[in-house]
Amino acid sequence: MTNKYVYLFSEGNASMKNLLGGKGANLAEMTTLGIPVPQGFIVTTEACNKYYEDGRKISDEIISQIFEQLAKLEETTGKKFGDNTNPLLVSVRSGARVSMPGMMDTILNLGLNDVAVEAMAEMTKNPRFAYDSYRRFIQMFSDVVMGIEKRLFENKIDELKEKKGVEFDTDLTAEDLKELVAKFKELYKKEKGEDFPSDPKNQLIESITAVFRSWDNPRAIVYRRLNDIPGEWGTAVNVQQMVFGNKGETSGTGVAFSRNPANGDKAIYGEYLMNAQGEDVVAGIRTPLEIGKLKEQNPEIYAEFEGIVNTLEDHYKDMQDMEFTIEEGKLYFLQTRNGKRTAQAALKIAVDLVEEGMLTKEQAILKVEPKQLDTLLHPAFYTEDLKKATPIAKGLPASPGAACGKIAFTADEAKDRAALGEDVVLVRLETSPEDIEGMIAAKGILTVRGGMTSHAAVVARGMGTCCVAGCGTIKVNEEKRTIEVNGKVYTADDYISIDGTSGNVYGERIKTVTPEISGHFAIFMGWADEIRKLKVRANADSPRDAKQAVEFGAEGIGLCRTEHMFFAEDRIMAVRQMITSKDVEQRKVALAKILPMQKSDFIGIYEAMEGRPVTIRLLDPPLHEFLPTADQDIKDLAKEMGITYDELKGTVQELHEFNPMMGHRGCRLAVSYPEIAEMQARAIIEAAIEVNKSKGHNIVPEIMIPLVGEIKELKYVKDVIVATVEEVMKEKGVTLQYKVGTMIEIPRAALTADEIAKEAEFFSFGTNDLTQMTFGFSRDDAAKFLAAYYEKKIYEQDPFAKLDQTGVGSLIKIAAEKGKATRPDIHLGICGEHGGDPSSIEFCHNTGLDYVSCSPFRVPLARLAAAQAQVKQPRPL
Repeated sequence: MTNKYVYLFSEGNASMKNLLGGKGANLAEMTTLGIPVPQGFIVTTEACNKYYEDGRKISDEIISQIFEQLAKLEETTGKKFGDNTNPLLVSVRSGARVSMPGMMDTILNLGLNDVAVEAMAEMTKNPRFAYDSYRRFIQMFSDVVMGIEKRLFENKIDELKEKKGVEFDTDLTAEDLKELVAKFKELYKKEKGEDFPSDPKNQLIESITAVFRSWDNPRAIVYRRLNDIPGEWGTAVNVQQMVFGNKGETSGTGVAFSRNPANGDKAIYGEYLMNAQGEDVVAGIRTPLEIGKLKEQNPEIYAEFEGIVNTLEDHYKDMQDMEFTIEEGKLYFLQTRNGKRTAQAALKIAVDLVEEGMLTKEQAILKVEPKQLDTLLHPAFYTEDLKKATPIAKGLPASPGAACGKIAFTADEAKDRAALGEDVVLVRLETSPEDIEGMIAAKGILTVRGGMTSHAAVVARGMGTCCVAGCGTIKVNEEKRTIEVNGKVYTADDYISIDGTSGNVYGERIKTVTPEISGHFAIFMGWADEIRKLKVRANADSPRDAKQAVEFGAEGIGLCRTEHMFFAEDRIMAVRQMITSKDVEQRKVALAKILPMQKSDFIGIYEAMEGRPVTIRLLDPPLHEFLPTADQDIKDLAKEMGITYDELKGTVQELHEFNPMMGHRGCRLAVSYPEIAEMQARAIIEAAIEVNKSKGHNIVPEIMIPLVGEIKELKYVKDVIVATVEEVMKEKGVTLQYKVGTMIEIPRAALTADEIAKEAEFFSFGTNDLTQMTFGFSRDDAAKFLAAYYEKKIYEQDPFAKLDQTGVGSLIKIAAEKGKATRPDIHLGICGEHGGDPSSIEFCHNTGLDYVSCSPFRVPLARLAAAQAQVKQPRPL
């Protein structure tokens, strides 16, 4: 049986999203709802995958199906493709399963050639409209399909407007546009060495090919990696009858949201332009009108528009993002999808939809992307500093938040400077999809042109990056790398601050502060906590971090890295004395100096956690990390320590390791120097006893032994800890509950977890090292070659950012099953960077882990991801 690769809108529905793509499935669904949708057909995601399987070629079978459905579209519309009396024109748009705004390519007005344009001019009695459509098609086709730079065409338009003495494209006459078409075709021939293609069927197949090809363009790959979208999903292609918003002042086009995507208010929000095509609204070339003006201009059209907006929101039970066109007074909807929104808006909309009775709490929990919460936990401007600051300009508040940084003028510059540790604000006339990497790297985005639905605004909101758009009072000179505001010039070395909530721009550095969890955020997170099964802890090494973690809802500390305390200025000298000691007695003298410092740290952390569980990892990194390597630093330290340069230099050389990641570290240190483990165990237990006594808590310390790969080494170090703890309890006359467990970060430990569990009361999966050990490459060095792996599709994701569920995940499952088989009540958690990644959290939930642990600022994200995992695959509460 022949596979079906092409579907008419009337043959599909919303449930076919994986096959038809999000846009195509929604067009099909709107058709069944009786909404005025220009008809068309969808070339499926399976066709896209076959295109790549067949060596980037559309098969004859698929081409045949495309033309079959095209013939049916001709019957429906009464128009003929490439006809010299009544030509059918179509748009060709991408449509992946999930919305990827601006990431892939679109071609409008396809089907025009020198014959069809004349027919269209005659039929509409509007030659200006016909030639405006033709010049747009030539430019789009040349750019998207043939790779000729868009800028070359824009230059031709600017030259003609200057020659004619006009400001806007709409001021050009039909004769001007005819001249422009001729210039565009000359440019095409010069660039490609052949005439612009005139056969509409060739135009169509080339354009569908271009959309398939755009699934793998660099900006789409970056976007997919950022949003966990698998490459094998592919994109569908929507071929849709053109309706025209550029037929004069009774025609127009716009973008609208059923609620405000910036703050979540329940009011239709959007922009439109009369006598324009859709790309004009989002491209930022002309400043659009607010949707409310349409009610004044054409109350009848607005009433119909409002009714359809409400129908769509009620049907999809979510805020909708819609594109519409008015053609000579008739309204059409070109697409609808669940709208991108800021984190603040997402929370308000989710809470409102529950209060309106449209959603349950469980359904609402799935409406917010966990990564969006990140934006609510990052800086806003410090109020007192903001009061003293005077805005130098004001634009549109396109994506809320606050950002401060030095000015970057291109996406590449923003990316490069951010990689060097600089905070930058990307300042552009307008952004384009090619700017995606720079937009990700920048602290904020400021554009001169464009509205609230421009590319910059939509992408910034989706990423949660602060953005001010349409700030027309700023003059940008990219060549000189300056901006000028009210006569004052700012360079790449100057700081600016932008407020994405007010739209204000400041020509100075403004201090920022972290916001609190309150209002809709607090209500929503309360629901997440009611629903989730998986506990959420934080990785915290200081009382300050612990306090922050509690404020963000952490239920304990899953990883306290004691080595971070060793680097503090007031104790590094004692640590270095301990390392350079020649015998056990010398080492114990140095450790006695460190003991009260460690104990003080633990007291502060226990107090901040107010009785919540705290897992403390014994010293993990190799000792050489605490010693200097430069000759002058060694001389200075030797003098300070009262030993010779040669002695200290000899120790540094002796401790040097060729592969420290796999060297003398973790539990191996405690095997070699058990007195280190003794000191740390004493500090942990004495601190717990004191805080229990002074604060009335019942702290049960969890002591974690790192880098275990063999049960005998675990038993050896555990015996040292147990003996020390028993000694402390005897000294203090106190009995204290405590646990000794291990970090599973070596594949051998995972594979022998049934043995390890005989001694370990808990496992915490250290997925950073487990990933390194499993893949056999270092996290620090991987960046040098991972880009090539992404490009060649060997990996789609950074395995250090998103858990490799196939390899590393299998080891975790094995360890969890074997650990439980030996010790049914064993406690299982994860404390690597993956503890803050939503897809990895879902894996942990499904694998039966008890908790995830992540950085304090990712705790709310983890709480939400854990709740979503429970909704998708419930575990007994």
